[in-house]
Amino acid sequence: MSTLKWSATNADGLLADLDLPPAAYRALLKIRAQSESGGRIAMDQGTLGKLLGLSRPSVNAALLELELAKLVRKVRNGVYQINPMLAGYDCPEDALDAVKAMPRADRLDSKTYVSDYHRAVAAYQDQLAEQRKKRADAAAAKKAAATKRRGTLHAVG
Repeated sequence: MSTLKWSATNADGLLADLDLPPAAYRALLKIRAQSESGGRIAMDQGTLGKLLGLSRPSVNAALLELELAKLVRKVRNGVYQINPMLAGYDCPEDALDAVKAMPRADRLDSKTYVSDYHRAVAAYQDQLAEQRKKRADAAAAKKAAATKRRGTLHAVG
């Protein structure tokens, strides 16, 4: 199998504009290097972590950033798909056909691509903040209920 692959775009400048965390860039480069023609990669997070020297939580965070940026899509556990505009192909025609077949919303050449990524990150962070608030509210309510129960108990003697 030849290591020379074709890609539909040179996205280096675009990727730099995203300002991804360093672990996400490293994960993307490793995934691209290990992927099949067409961008499919079968690799679990533990294996990717070992290749990069990263902990599992760091790999999870890196892959999440890549998904928010629409650079990598999780197909199922241990199987990922690189965006067709970044994936390597056996010939230029395959690369162009893959890009033509992809949904416009997933394309990296949109004028709003970088701002869309930043909005996706902000929405995800808002979602996490809301989840933390709900957990804190539930814990506070549970504590208040326990305190109220203890206040109504009287010693019997």
